[in-house]
Amino acid sequence: MINHKYSPVDKHIRTCIQRVATGPELSKNLTRSDAADAMRGILEGRVDPVQAAIFLIALRMKRETDDENAGILDGLLDHTCSESIDIPDLVEISDPYNGFVRGTPASSFLPAVLAALDIPAVVTGVEAAGPKYGVTHHKILKSAGHKVLLNPANVTKRIANPECGWGYLDQSESNSALFGLIDLRERMVKRTVITTLEVLIHPLRAKQTHLMTGFVHKPYPPRYVRLANQAGYASAMIVRGVEGGITPSLSQPSRYVRYDSNTEYEECRLDPAEMDIQQTVRMAPLPAGAQLLSDDDQLLGSINVDQVANEAAELGKKALQGKQGAVRDSLVYAASICLIHLGREKDFAEAAGRVRNVLDNGSALARFTIY
Repeated sequence: MINHKYSPVDKHIRTCIQRVATGPELSKNLTRSDAADAMRGILEGRVDPVQAAIFLIALRMKRETDDENAGILDGLLDHTCSESIDIPDLVEISDPYNGFVRGTPASSFLPAVLAALDIPAVVTGVEAAGPKYGVTHHKILKSAGHKVLLNPANVTKRIANPECGWGYLDQSESNSALFGLIDLRERMVKRTVITTLEVLIHPLRAKQTHLMTGFVHKPYPPRYVRLANQAGYASAMIVRGVEGGITPSLSQPSRYVRYDSNTEYEECRLDPAEMDIQQTVRMAPLPAGAQLLSDDDQLLGSINVDQVANEAAELGKKALQGKQGAVRDSLVYAASICLIHLGREKDFAEAAGRVRNVLDNGSALARFTIY
């Protein structure tokens, strides 16, 4: 007879699995405290990986409640670095950590543009994550010549430097326990609550940190507002962007939800025409030949991510040099949202004009080329 001996956390995760993995009609919801304890156990390696995977998948299939999301985020925040920066405002740009596969992203260059507008900014990410395994900020910035594995203290020095004002913080440095689940997440294949919540871990804290993240599905904005408040963000810009990123479609109206201490929830319409953006594409297209044809390659993504990252790095640098095109328009659009949200401008046309000025006069490029 096999005698299984469970630690206290093992017993807890076993109980949680029994509650959430009993089918659509019989499954029971967890309290915030129970969800937090389960997530802490997973992050601390005190839960068997098989049980961790069952718990996360079952939770997703049941559909997480607000309390369960809050508890999982509590667990993630407990294991996230918390580096303070003595500056008034910081914009934290959190695109999907699993990257982009439908076009060439531009937002890796947004922090430098914001810095040139006197808005310190950080972009967060990871080299590669499932289930999409798309092009990430890590890969693009590395291709552009930047060090992508700076520790939080060195990233804050870059951001606090008035001549630089921006940085990239990798998940491997901001939350090593969460980063350690990358392999498990790959083996689970499907996205879990971690994919939803890892954009909210709030590793760098200015006097006011403003979250900028994206969504696709309608239920997410109110959920993100609650969780951004829980995580301690002073405000949030939750943009209906292409592939769930922070940049809206360049070819049609969109919207974003804003949250701050004065406005708990406000839905705002976005129209690229108001910024004199006239594009027929939603985002910069993929370079020729980037689509992978092998069925085996589809297991790790549908595009040649290194090729697209290299292309994105070159296009981004050209946009910072004033070259017209979809990448430049993406930067104008996203930076204009930040200017409006932070109250630096009241009119999108004027905001876009300010952004174009720092692209054309070389100041954004100067910020980006501080390595």
